[in-house]
Amino acid sequence: MSFVRTVLGDVPPELLGPTDYHEHLFQVTPLLPGDELDDEPASRTETGLLFAAGITAMVEATPVGLGRDPVAVARISAATGMRVVATTGAHREAHYGPDHPLVTAAEADLAARFHADLVDGCPVRDIGSKSAGTTGALDAFGGAGVALGPEGRPVRAGLLKAGIGYWSISTFERRVLGAVAAAHRLTGAAVMVHLEHGSAAHEVLDLLGADGVEAGRVVLAHADRNPDPGLHVELAQRGAYLGYDGMARHRERPDSALIELIEAVCGEGMAGHLLLGGDVARRSRYVGYGGMPGLAYLPNRFLPRLRTHLGPDVLRRIMVDAPARAFTWSKGPAV
Repeated sequence: MSFVRTVLGDVPPELLGPTDYHEHLFQVTPLLPGDELDDEPASRTETGLLFAAGITAMVEATPVGLGRDPVAVARISAATGMRVVATTGAHREAHYGPDHPLVTAAEADLAARFHADLVDGCPVRDIGSKSAGTTGALDAFGGAGVALGPEGRPVRAGLLKAGIGYWSISTFERRVLGAVAAAHRLTGAAVMVHLEHGSAAHEVLDLLGADGVEAGRVVLAHADRNPDPGLHVELAQRGAYLGYDGMARHRERPDSALIELIEAVCGEGMAGHLLLGGDVARRSRYVGYGGMPGLAYLPNRFLPRLRTHLGPDVLRRIMVDAPARAFTWSKGPAV
């Protein structure tokens, strides 16, 4: 049976509908002081705005150690109707201090934590979260207990994540890549990799491939921050999915540049390898927290322009068909 693992249980991929491939509902990182996402009602409001604008599924892309709140995400999913895929794994090293439990952990221990998040359930309490009411001893990474959703079912992650620096992969980041590969081999869950400024995409695919992760199971997040259509076609031809999330980042480039990139890659027949999201990731940019432009910028502002250029059929391939394939598990029973 093909399925996508969401925080409220497994669903057939065809039920996802239009999917935002990369957002954060909860995130606390020393790289963004003052921009923490840590308020459940505000994040619920933001999710509701995205759902009302026509997006019916999203990836909550916050990995271990950055303030995940699986119980709150499950409540938000139930309250808004948004299907949410939670994430396990770890970000690039810059998000963690040198003595952080993740940074000092062995690869096998990281793999065990990531695998448990996928199959047993995420901890109620994650490092950096505000969750209260935790019982039981903390594990090696600061987690405790298993998060339960509104119906009493474990809240499981459905996606693995790793991250690298700009043209660099630290020792820790290499251990994380190995750990997510190990968890992938056991489950078939897809792997998302944060590429800093879109760098080292081929190199990441090579490393993961050597560890048993086929390119067709990899999402290259922020690929559009190196807006090179020729490179992107090469990566898509290897089978990888390209995560584009640069809309509304007008200090770097206008939306028109991203539309031109998408048109060029689609013109080479690779629309089925594109994923779109906002990766807004800051309270100052969330309407629910009093900022702007908000998560709904993607469906309200960007997608209408893209539809004009590409037509509804190509847009459906990007927003519906590609994520349904990308986030489907390739092995393991649905629960």
